[in-house]
Amino acid sequence: MAAKNTVRVTQIKSAIGREGSQRDTLKGLGLNKMHRTRELEDTPAVRGMINKVSHLVRVEDAG
Repeated sequence: MAAKNTVRVTQIKSAIGREGSQRDTLKGLGLNKMHRTRELEDTPAVRGMINKVSHLVRVEDAG
């Protein structure tokens, strides 16, 4: 079975003062505090969520 591509997402800005949908998207990505990092599967759904909050997160290729 082929290895799945993953992306490393780190929250770099606060969700305070943001729209509720952006806060909910961060929670959906597993990011609810500053400087938290998650490795997520690289799927179109995850990429869409990252795109919605791209100004609040840093994205790196995890492999």
